[in-house]
Amino acid sequence: MAPPQAPANGAGHGDTASGGETTSVVESNGGAPADHVGSNGSNGVGGGAAPSSVAANGNGNVTQKRGERRKKEEKKKAAAISPKDKYWTPIDDEEAAAAVEDGGEDGRRPLLFRTYRVKGILLHPYRLLTLLRLIAIILFFIWRIRHPHADGMWLWWISMVGDFWFGITWLLNQVAKLNPIKRVPDLALLKQQFDDLPDGNSNLPRLDVFINTVDPINEPMIYTMNSILSILAVDYPVDRTATYLSDDGGSIIHYEGLLETANFAALWVPFCRKHCIEPRAPESYFAVKSRPYTGNVPDEFVDDHRRMSREYDEYKVRLDALFTKIPERSDAYNAEANEGAKATWMADGTQWPGTWFDPAENHKKGQHAGIVKVMLKNPGDEPQFGAPASSANSLDFSAVDVRLPMLVYISREKNPGYDHQKKAGAMNVQLRVSALLTNAPFIINFDGDHYVNNSLAFRAAMCFMLDRRDGDNTAFVQFPQRFDDVDPTDRYCNHNRVFFDATLLGLNGIQGPSYVGTGCMFRRIAVYGIDPPRWRSDDFKIVDNADKFGNSMSFINSIPAAAHQEWSMTSPPADEELIKEELDSVMKCAYEDGTEFGNEIGWVYNIATEDVVTGFRVHRTGWRSMYCRIEPDAFRGTAPINLTERLYQILRWSGGSLEMFFSHCPLLAGRRLNFMQRIAYTNMTAYPISSVFLVFYLLFPVIWIFRGEFYIQKPFPTYVLYLVIVIVMTELIGMVEIKWAGLTLLDWIRNEQFYIIGATAVYPLATLHIILKLVLRGKGVSFKLTAKQATSTVNEKYAEMYIVQWTPLLIPTIVVIAVNVGAIGAAIGKAIVGGWSLLQMADASLGLVFNAWILLLIYPFALGIMGRWSKRPYILFILFLIAFVVVAAVVVAIHTARTGSFRFHFKHSGGASFPTSWGF
Repeated sequence: MAPPQAPANGAGHGDTASGGETTSVVESNGGAPADHVGSNGSNGVGGGAAPSSVAANGNGNVTQKRGERRKKEEKKKAAAISPKDKYWTPIDDEEAAAAVEDGGEDGRRPLLFRTYRVKGILLHPYRLLTLLRLIAIILFFIWRIRHPHADGMWLWWISMVGDFWFGITWLLNQVAKLNPIKRVPDLALLKQQFDDLPDGNSNLPRLDVFINTVDPINEPMIYTMNSILSILAVDYPVDRTATYLSDDGGSIIHYEGLLETANFAALWVPFCRKHCIEPRAPESYFAVKSRPYTGNVPDEFVDDHRRMSREYDEYKVRLDALFTKIPERSDAYNAEANEGAKATWMADGTQWPGTWFDPAENHKKGQHAGIVKVMLKNPGDEPQFGAPASSANSLDFSAVDVRLPMLVYISREKNPGYDHQKKAGAMNVQLRVSALLTNAPFIINFDGDHYVNNSLAFRAAMCFMLDRRDGDNTAFVQFPQRFDDVDPTDRYCNHNRVFFDATLLGLNGIQGPSYVGTGCMFRRIAVYGIDPPRWRSDDFKIVDNADKFGNSMSFINSIPAAAHQEWSMTSPPADEELIKEELDSVMKCAYEDGTEFGNEIGWVYNIATEDVVTGFRVHRTGWRSMYCRIEPDAFRGTAPINLTERLYQILRWSGGSLEMFFSHCPLLAGRRLNFMQRIAYTNMTAYPISSVFLVFYLLFPVIWIFRGEFYIQKPFPTYVLYLVIVIVMTELIGMVEIKWAGLTLLDWIRNEQFYIIGATAVYPLATLHIILKLVLRGKGVSFKLTAKQATSTVNEKYAEMYIVQWTPLLIPTIVVIAVNVGAIGAAIGKAIVGGWSLLQMADASLGLVFNAWILLLIYPFALGIMGRWSKRPYILFILFLIAFVVVAAVVVAIHTARTGSFRFHFKHSGGASFPTSWGF
């Protein structure tokens, strides 16, 4: 049987579109249908499903005539519909109309997002094909049980167990996608309701942004700083965001790089606001040679653009210079101090409290004090306009608000006596520090190499969090992961679109998508493990047991305030001794001793895929989640396009998934977890087990090579017929899924290919590792930081893809390639000397189709181990042909040596055994 499509847990860009004043739109989940696109003023953002004349605060025309409303609706329907959306239809028209009708009376607000489902023309065939394939699988098993193969029962039993497992995992994967739902944020109504206030201020809730980094080499600092710049320039109230950079390496490089970034942001952020540019990460923005201008001052744009490009180049030079500037400064101070230890010194003449270039006691990567530095303080709520152009500054910001959001540097305390729990531990420290400084009710997290590609992304997520229907019960909003610098064919399936654009839409119709790391907005109290409103009793207490949150009363007192979205601070007094003591306390390694952090509070510990497990724990508590896909992409990042790095990434995901299956078994979750949601989580965590049976299938041709006969099931023609039916129906289901998910055929093929590559190279090792862990009670899958390529020249844009890094992970797949190549070559040789009839040769060819199919699926892997030769893919096919000929020649030579003669002939009937070397 064909293996199921197993979802990946994490990472998978293209050209970005600029946001225009009148031409750009924001689309959710593959693009909002054109009949729900509205203008958002000077920010140039589309969204909105309600007539623009209806005010979100109840000031709209409640008595609007039905005829006028009907005319507007007809006008909307006449608008052109994107090909991505022609298979989707709204399912909340009546509720949306009622929301417009009541106009906000009795506290009822208009709907902030619209809900769509797949049209029946695709949904009904999709479900029917799923049912028919299930029936075919059942009939197939009944037939196999009635016709056991007595000559090879051990093969028959392995095949039966494997096929049964494949059938179960396919069903688990498929049923979670039978009710895909798309939700489209209405940014125009969000603006009307929360921004268009009489006093000119905004009522949007406060938001804390978490960024995590650890190594300025493996995660080049230019990526991290671009991420911060894009966040500082995001289209969200300046006084209502705070960005926290967690540097888990305690590096002064990151700290001083952040200082340079804060200085450059004073130019970059007003430039973005003045000219409404997208994206707002300078590295990505300046990489695009041309894009339509969408700002309000085109006559000044060319000069401003030229100046900012020059300023950015100088800024990058200053960042690069830090690697030599800081050691030179430190050498000078050390020579003057004449002390024994070679300290690392800050610009103000004090020793850096974190990791030194030359590690010393209490200044090592895993041993240093906690650090909190407020780089940019929280601004006031009154706009501050910049200075006009002058001889000293050619940029005119006199009509631009130049305020910058709050920016904080964090490096938690490290001590060799503690397990610091890697990224999850760092994020839990961010959780506590941010609670003391800003305590925003919402949090969004980023990896250090991801940036905001659509400046309205935060607003889009808020549409779901603040919607009157189920917003209060929504714990998190997950965005898809998109990547820059991936080769056009996406050789290693970095985009992972089948998971992000199909599987997550399916989960969107149940309890919500799983949490898959970067680009996810959380409700703070959901991360604290507090029950959602719909599961709270009348006597519910936000903090029922203070001990599980630790001994910081300031932190504990912040929890109810976050639950009620309260915020009383105007500027966090980070310089006061009391606050410093509290911050130092919550960053200590010992703070979490005896608490529920890492278990029922914060991000979960002791597992490689802390994101999925944390999302599962939140769902298990009764919260729901939402999936938001907008155009242009909300966030983008950098993917590992080197084969070895990609395999290590998948090893961490698959190993962590299995750890979750055995330690947090979804099947045993409480009653608050939707039944279909637990089915989906079971599939997402148990899928690597399929590789155990799949590898047997892929290596079975060895039996044919050495024994000359290989039957799994008799009668052979009936067996083939069932397999063909099941496989063809799988592909038909895939073709329908491509349509409603807005995917391409290449997306689907890449998903198939990298599932097989993962199932041969990675999943068996992950499964073995978890088995040994359970038996020997050892450690789980360790975290290996995925290295990213910093820069590349135009001539070698994808140079990293052609680098071969040999590792034991490559060996199993190479063996599978060798076995299947050998099977095809051996079959050719035996056909030459075996005296087969034409019918037998036809049957043999049919069996060998599966070997050829496996080689086609492993094709990206074969290209990967070819290095620079893979720039000419035809060389691989030539090598395969040569290998077939060589193996066939060896078979003929062996036969000739045994018989003493060589004769090529056919038989008209019977006689010889023929191969059925199955690849599936």
